[in-house]
Amino acid sequence: MPQYLRLRQICLVAHDLEPVVDQLCQTFGVAVCHRDPNVNKYGLHNALMPFGNTFMEVVAPLPGKASGDTAGGRYMQRIGGDCGYMVIMDHEDVKPFREHVAAIGVRIANKLDYTTYQGTQLHPKDVGGTIMSIGHDDHGDDIWGDWHAAGKDWKKHVHTERVAAIVGVETQSDDPQRLASRWGEVLRRPVLNDARGLHIAVDNAKYYFVPPVDNRGETMLALHIKVNDRNAILDGAKRIGLEVADDAVRLCGVRFRLFD
Repeated sequence: MPQYLRLRQICLVAHDLEPVVDQLCQTFGVAVCHRDPNVNKYGLHNALMPFGNTFMEVVAPLPGKASGDTAGGRYMQRIGGDCGYMVIMDHEDVKPFREHVAAIGVRIANKLDYTTYQGTQLHPKDVGGTIMSIGHDDHGDDIWGDWHAAGKDWKKHVHTERVAAIVGVETQSDDPQRLASRWGEVLRRPVLNDARGLHIAVDNAKYYFVPPVDNRGETMLALHIKVNDRNAILDGAKRIGLEVADDAVRLCGVRFRLFD
């Protein structure tokens, strides 16, 4: 089995699901590949869209469910609105990862153990920044293979005319060096500081740690999106009234920065 550590999925949390899903589809030319009924037990509903072989998920409290009754809703209350929620990676073997995080004092907030998928959501207070999750799909060693959260038919819904992949995440913090060091310890990857800024590299993406630009606290600030048609994305965003500045689109409380 090849060794890998890859960004596979970003989760955003919103007060209302469908408007955000519609904005993503109209802006990036993507389509919903799956809605996972398993999230209902957490008081949420969701939708996933492929961005190439990576995934954008949006979760929201179920209709009639008070935000304060769900973990995602409470997170929005703390941040002050729709926002980035979780960075989800895949790894060739979850068991040694679970043993590693326990050894460095990181609690596991939620274990997902299905027939062909094992997931590990880490306690945010023990890691900091955007919530981190690591998973493994038995049929997902090929990044174009299975990914449990996306459903069995996700490749039928891939549209890459505008967008190629999610390739980076920026998290703001009052102490970026501390946060980067903790993520490096958890992921067992070196912290780099060069012309591109303070960051950690995984196989297909980079995680950047930056000073705060607003008063929302330590949270996801931006996503880096590799694109195939920048103009179509910007035109799509403007057409539906999204904020566009400096080749970035603001959507669900997150800046989507576009890279060729």
